[in-house]
Amino acid sequence: MERTAVNPVTWSKELGFHQGEVVSGHTRTLYISGQTAMNGDGEPQHDGDMAAQLALSVDNLEGVLGEAGMSLANLVRLNVYTTDVDLLLPHYGVLAARLGAAGVAPASTMLGVSRLAVPGQLVELEGTAVA
Repeated sequence: MERTAVNPVTWSKELGFHQGEVVSGHTRTLYISGQTAMNGDGEPQHDGDMAAQLALSVDNLEGVLGEAGMSLANLVRLNVYTTDVDLLLPHYGVLAARLGAAGVAPASTMLGVSRLAVPGQLVELEGTAVA
């Protein structure tokens, strides 16, 4: 698989994402449902704790990737949904550090939403990965 960043501006790379990515030569695409701070039994975790919810959401995202034989390095698209953008921004480094450690800066969108499917959840990560 070959990835080519598309950045007509430079500011987004400093924030850990590319404006776009051209992917060629891949053989598999994984579309990942929204991952939240749920444990293995489907119970919400870390009520009201954005940093802990974000960290567990990334863990769950990595779990899906791993089950498909992929890792964060395969992530080409990441949508971040949150019920509180202002609360998420100070904790965004939790996600950015994990992506940076994987050497990836996927095309990303952050959206503020009125609520998520599971009450008490503050953040949800949805992605696309290729291998």
